[in-house]
Amino acid sequence: MTTSQTTRELDAREIDGEPFGAISSALAELDDGETLVLYNSFEPEPLYGVLDRRGFDYDAEQVAPDEWRVEITPR
Repeated sequence: MTTSQTTRELDAREIDGEPFGAISSALAELDDGETLVLYNSFEPEPLYGVLDRRGFDYDAEQVAPDEWRVEITPR
């Protein structure tokens, strides 16, 4: 059996203004088995509680001094 996984990407650094609406929309569009990779200029700690409450797992990693990569998957 072969499984395929789709990854979507959202770079919050490219969003003019508050990115929470775009992040919420991207999360709402995720299907089971899909992953959202979020790029941000700082660790998005306030987002972690929202992800927990909405049933998402996440793995955050600082990949550069001004870049965080957060991999988000539905539970």
